[in-house]
Amino acid sequence: MAEERVKMRKQLGLLEGVAIILGIIFGSGIFISPKEVLLYTGSVWGALSVWAICGVLATLGALCYAELGTTLAQSGGDYHYIHEAYGPLPAFLYLWDANLVFVPSTNAIMSLTFANNILQPIFPNCPIDPLCRKLIAAVTICFLTFINTYDVKFTTRVQNVFMFTKISALVIIIIGGLVWMAKGRIGYFEDGWAGTQLSVSDWSVAFYSGIFSYSGWSYLNFMTEELKDPFVNLPRAIYVSLPLVTAIYVLANVSYLAVLGPNGVRATEAIAVDFAVEALGFMQWAMPTLVAAAVLGGLSVHIMASSRMCFAGARNGHMPELLAHINMKCMSPMPSLLFLMLMSIVMLIPDSLTALITYCTVVESFFTTLSCSAVLWLRYKKPDLPRPIKVSLWMPIVFVTVCAVLLVVPIMSQPFAVVAGALITVAGVPVYYALIKNKPEIIGDLSVKFTHTCQKLFLSAVEDKEE
Repeated sequence: MAEERVKMRKQLGLLEGVAIILGIIFGSGIFISPKEVLLYTGSVWGALSVWAICGVLATLGALCYAELGTTLAQSGGDYHYIHEAYGPLPAFLYLWDANLVFVPSTNAIMSLTFANNILQPIFPNCPIDPLCRKLIAAVTICFLTFINTYDVKFTTRVQNVFMFTKISALVIIIIGGLVWMAKGRIGYFEDGWAGTQLSVSDWSVAFYSGIFSYSGWSYLNFMTEELKDPFVNLPRAIYVSLPLVTAIYVLANVSYLAVLGPNGVRATEAIAVDFAVEALGFMQWAMPTLVAAAVLGGLSVHIMASSRMCFAGARNGHMPELLAHINMKCMSPMPSLLFLMLMSIVMLIPDSLTALITYCTVVESFFTTLSCSAVLWLRYKKPDLPRPIKVSLWMPIVFVTVCAVLLVVPIMSQPFAVVAGALITVAGVPVYYALIKNKPEIIGDLSVKFTHTCQKLFLSAVEDKEE
């Protein structure tokens, strides 16, 4: 009997693709950002308009990624598109920022949000010890990494369950809000533009908060090579997911505002829980559990998808060779998963991630804009490249233009965040030239020895090439 090839399997269908996109987007954002969006817009209708516009913008970006994902059908997402369009240095800088900031900090934030939601109902009248919260977050990251490493197919089945759980939680919120408004309690919407902020910088921050809640629509592109029939299932998953997310987000915010009112939304620290106390009566006990499940599912998907980005970078020589290895029994990128697990646990050490969130959002938005601009650049640079899906040019033009404008405003309103993000990015340039492009011989020798040692530990091997 022939030996099984060392290669990640095509195990993801349309349902799994939709579950991955929804799993990432329906993470913690919708339970955190409504407060921020309302604070910076100042009014009910201003906040709702931001949520609707962000949904349209995310849909345009996702459609651009549908073209990129079917034209450049390799795993790695943004990393692969930036590499193909703009070369190895910008692609490495994306990896540099992603592995040092984006991915581990997002994992840390989501795991801490999960810990908060399971501890709050248990100790409703007691302050939660920060160390206890961090320990639960660390155990959660380790457990989900183990699940993702052990069996990809089982993980995707769990994601399907989490997807329906998340949708159920948000549908309960929407129905609760509609019932509340059906009783005539719509006073907060009658003068919904009152208090609207006139500051452009405030509105830009509101848009960033809204876009943060929609972020994740590009993560299925990280796993293109594991999709069954990616030329069909990748765009279909996008077409199903983004309109659904936009509708649910807008309606959920309508419910939040109808029940809690603008002042209640501004004051809340756990918006879904406070909503449940006011509107759901005997069902209020279920909301923290549903929110915790939603965040847990989002974290699991994020761990799975981001490891493929790390894997793709290592396959191109932009990360240590070990991270491009696959466990020969489970056929999962075990070294990449474990590397990101350790980085995420390190991110749990600081007491506050607020500053980190701010400047990582700015830098990540820059690279997302750069990725979408690859649609335009590749149309010019490689016009004859086969494109199974070809979007209208106005879509990437509008998306890139709006994102570029949103990137300019924080320079004036949050210069520290922009400078910090730029410094982190620029710090990767000497690393690229010193360790990647002109790797010293001694580093290469040590890397080989380290890789061989870890191969035995992880029972891993480099991916078999296509014949």
